[in-house]
Amino acid sequence: MVETQLNIEKIRKDFPILHQEVNGKPLVYFDNAATSQKPQCVIDALTHYYNTDNANIHRGIHTLAERSTTAFENTRKTVAKFLNAAEAEEIIFTKGTTEGINLVAATFGRKFIGEGDEIIISALEHHSNIVPWQILCEEKKCVLKVIPVNEKGELILAEYNKLLSERTKLVSVNYISNALGTINPVQEIIDKAHAVGAKVLIDAAQATPHARVDVQAMGCDFLAFSAHKVYGPTGVGALYGKRALLEAMPPYQGGGEMIKDVSFSGTTYNDIPYKFEAGTPNIGEVIAFKAALDYVNEIGLENISAYEHELLEYANELLADVEGFRPIGTADQKASVVSFLIDGVHPFDLGQILDAKGIAVRTGHHCAQPLMEIFNIEGTVRASFSVYNTKEEIKYFVEALKSSIKMFKK
Repeated sequence: MVETQLNIEKIRKDFPILHQEVNGKPLVYFDNAATSQKPQCVIDALTHYYNTDNANIHRGIHTLAERSTTAFENTRKTVAKFLNAAEAEEIIFTKGTTEGINLVAATFGRKFIGEGDEIIISALEHHSNIVPWQILCEEKKCVLKVIPVNEKGELILAEYNKLLSERTKLVSVNYISNALGTINPVQEIIDKAHAVGAKVLIDAAQATPHARVDVQAMGCDFLAFSAHKVYGPTGVGALYGKRALLEAMPPYQGGGEMIKDVSFSGTTYNDIPYKFEAGTPNIGEVIAFKAALDYVNEIGLENISAYEHELLEYANELLADVEGFRPIGTADQKASVVSFLIDGVHPFDLGQILDAKGIAVRTGHHCAQPLMEIFNIEGTVRASFSVYNTKEEIKYFVEALKSSIKMFKK
């Protein structure tokens, strides 16, 4: 195992929330798949906006409005560069990944998917990449198909091949499973979907904090992610879409900003991306989103990914010695997520005991109930690591786990 050259202690100092006690113990935050903590630069960007620039964007001619508009649009350029989109106009700001997927379902789906057409998702999906397609299928009488998984939590691509046909109009899959950490072979999925003429949406909510995402190299048609998973504020995300597709799609919501002209006889719509951004957005949060991406770029996604893999290997090594430890999801390609059960102990009870020791993990079905049903379980305990976590924290976590198990076994 090659040890990281990153200065983790220096990185930890960037995150003020980490330096506190919870229930009398130093906080160990292992719930990063749910949301990551925020570095001081993101907090500063948010407070700077409200302290100095707060104004509505795009239509005002005064100085504050112009400063806010410039900062807002600079974030769009930064997101485009982060994803290697061809142009900033292909980036639509949303509330997060969920809204990005719903936008595609409500606009592309309603216009281009009809009765008898087929949509393919996978068994690894978050509810946000299941329910919008179920709603669309009910409305349009199209068919939803699901790529199955094997016992390791990996997609069975041979079955995917069988699901594809000339009726397939859209394939929508996650890049990395939030529940198990499985890294999916999205390039192969995209290429095979395109071979039958289908479009592809990638849910990259769990990928953007951990891996370099290049939408042009991948060739995906849409990609959605959330700022709060990648050290940015909550309530903000981005949807990438190819220009030709976005221009062909009808608006998502009606209101200010998304129009060119309105009269009682009719309305003409704005150009992309504004056509899909009705109403006043989360301006301050979008501006702080740029600070988060700048922060990630400064450390380097490749460095982050390598260090988090180091943490994952260390955790797996220590957890293997824990009595009754049963990992759920043992894919060959995984992000820094350990999802597991302890024989005879309910995940919720274990999560409460760990919290009493200052350790924040997630318990439950992780918004992936169909996946839990496949494994015939109610849920798991999920520990997910970020660049600011340490091996010392993992060691403390495993020792706390062992002492908790002894308490339950008395």
